[in-house]
Amino acid sequence: MRNVGKHLRSWFGRFEAVSYPRRDPWLWLPAGALITLGLLMVLNTTYFIGQDRGGDAHYVRLHYFKLHLFHIGLGTVALLALSQFSLRGLRRLVYPLTVVSVLMLIAVWIPGLGLVRGGARRWLRIGPLLAEPSELVKFAVVFFLAEFLARRQERMENLRAGPLSAMIIVGPIALMVLAQPDFGTTVMLAVLLFAMLFAAGARTAHLGASGGCAVAILAAQAVRKTYRVRRLTSFLHPWQVAQGAGFQLIQSFVALGTGGKWGVGLGAGRQKMFFLPQAHTDFIFAVIGEELGVAGAIAVLALFGVIMWRGLRIAHEEPDPFGSLLAVGLTSLLSLQALINMAVVIGMVPTKGLPLPFLSYGGTAMVMSMTTLGTLLALGRRPAMRRA
Repeated sequence: MRNVGKHLRSWFGRFEAVSYPRRDPWLWLPAGALITLGLLMVLNTTYFIGQDRGGDAHYVRLHYFKLHLFHIGLGTVALLALSQFSLRGLRRLVYPLTVVSVLMLIAVWIPGLGLVRGGARRWLRIGPLLAEPSELVKFAVVFFLAEFLARRQERMENLRAGPLSAMIIVGPIALMVLAQPDFGTTVMLAVLLFAMLFAAGARTAHLGASGGCAVAILAAQAVRKTYRVRRLTSFLHPWQVAQGAGFQLIQSFVALGTGGKWGVGLGAGRQKMFFLPQAHTDFIFAVIGEELGVAGAIAVLALFGVIMWRGLRIAHEEPDPFGSLLAVGLTSLLSLQALINMAVVIGMVPTKGLPLPFLSYGGTAMVMSMTTLGTLLALGRRPAMRRA
């Protein structure tokens, strides 16, 4: 491999190559710990939602928890299936995944299939199940970019043949997601694109110029909607709009501040009791901070750090350009989304509407997080000395 992963080699070059067993503990152990913690937190936060919406019956209170278990079961099936794929088998998924994800994005606009919630058309009804196509789109874009950039590794220093071509292809998909509207996923697609271009060896000057253009376009789209402007400005001074756009962030601060170093104890938090909006989804990290304190928050960050380290290590050791870029993209999809989510919760960036992988309640998001992990496991189990 010549250009792919040259930046990663500079980071990891001082480590000797290591052969890991078929079941990579550096991936599944931290992910398993996060999923287990997520189960406890979803039970913890949705119990009151079930009671409020369905009454006092015990089985109704556990409705969302049982749905979460069901989605973990689906994700486990996908994880086990993907983890057995060869690199050739993974490459064969590139175009089917791309086509299916784009068709699903289009289908959300078809009456009877697409479902509108909170003014956003992001969900697709498939029989008794609801799917969020944007979650599949992120996964599919990683596969497509890995194949696309691997075939152009000798031309990555050429702006038109490399970075610009990738942006022209991914751009319309991102605009389709933005039209739902889903600003958070649009930002995440841009982050994935630039992360994979960087790993593929694109010139920093080209990425800087393209990044400036992308930021300008996203900023122009953001100011077109009043609620986006409120989100972009309220996180800077949430107390000035405490009863409006800043309410959610202030409640997150209250949760984190109440937790202190060691937390108030598992299940003893109060912010989940309808004070903190989206406590079971986008802001579940705030509940962790309240009940498990700074120690629990650091533990979560460390677990994602291990997954990130191992994923980049797989990318560094993989001689095949497609496999290396695929590992970079999948690792970025899990770790960078987690970092953005946590940055939102602590008020470092505006609210993006991105779930916390493995922890947040959400059907499609959980299934796709586990599917992403399964694909990384497939790449990680390829013996270092016999990779083809």
